[in-house]
Amino acid sequence: MGFFDKVKGAIHAVTGGAANVQFTYGPHLLFPGQQVQIGINATSTGGQVSSKGVFIDLSANEVIDFKDGSDNHIRYQEQTFYKEIQVAPAFTLAPNETKQFEVTLLVPADARPSFVGKLCKHQWQMRARIEAFGNDPDTGWIDTRVGLKD
Repeated sequence: MGFFDKVKGAIHAVTGGAANVQFTYGPHLLFPGQQVQIGINATSTGGQVSSKGVFIDLSANEVIDFKDGSDNHIRYQEQTFYKEIQVAPAFTLAPNETKQFEVTLLVPADARPSFVGKLCKHQWQMRARIEAFGNDPDTGWIDTRVGLKD
């Protein structure tokens, strides 16, 4: 391994660029108690990637955002739900290799619905990631919606 390969490896550890991670799921409107199929693809961007596993993170946040009477911007955010779901155990991606994973996610039965109001919103997000040295390669947070179940 040459000097530039070591620099490239260090950059990937800091940026999470050692692998591309993508996921698909449907439908995009979820309901409490529903099972959702999720497919995840992880592809090495060139070098070997040693991973401690594949994970789905599911998060919900309530955000209040407004200006008060003195025109000061007020923002308050509280996480109302977070769950890390392990999809696969530790594995290694060979250079330029793609691995596919599937998982069935159960939307929590007591999930609060998504909404957007004039001053506040309740937002659900998911991301897929592979746990690796440095910054985990991931999809970034993807907005999803949770509806109200009758």
